[in-house]
Amino acid sequence: MKIGVFGGTFDPPHVGHLALAKAARETLGLDEIVFLPAARNPLKSRRTGTSGADRLAMIRLLIRGQEGMAASDMELTRGGVSYTVDTLGELQMVQPAEYWFLMGADGISQLDQWRNTVRIAKLCRLGIAVRPPYESEDLLAKLPAEFEGKADLIEMPPVEISSTDIREKFARRKPVHGLTPPEVLRYIEEHRLYQD
Repeated sequence: MKIGVFGGTFDPPHVGHLALAKAARETLGLDEIVFLPAARNPLKSRRTGTSGADRLAMIRLLIRGQEGMAASDMELTRGGVSYTVDTLGELQMVQPAEYWFLMGADGISQLDQWRNTVRIAKLCRLGIAVRPPYESEDLLAKLPAEFEGKADLIEMPPVEISSTDIREKFARRKPVHGLTPPEVLRYIEEHRLYQD
């Protein structure tokens, strides 16, 4: 079994997240992609103002009807700071498989700040989405030594969307149609999320 692990805050999840998951599934031949919303991301100073339950519910709406995609509350249930190495270790115990940790090209610059990257490299491969301005060769050259030969590039068209932009647009009451699926948009409006 080949499984992609897609971690993040997903505050909110958007069509860019879905595009990366689809591209990863196709490029890497993955059987399943598991979206794992973090309880608390150790590399982000901003604590999410949105509950884990709301973020998980929005992910489930984002992937509804998408073949081979699932959401897990593993990190939310565990609570505290969400470290990738702990999650991957737990996944390998619960469901031994061939794992890829999915990430955007911009995340490579933070890999050296991750906890126990040597163990992460033993537990999974990296699936890295290549988007401008990053070039494939440059990305591979920037990987820490422990990931040499343990990374696969996912070519995909650029998707210029960020969760931060969506939150700001909501706060300013600007249009967000097309940035996140209508079901997620409805959920945000019904639960009055991202409104100051």
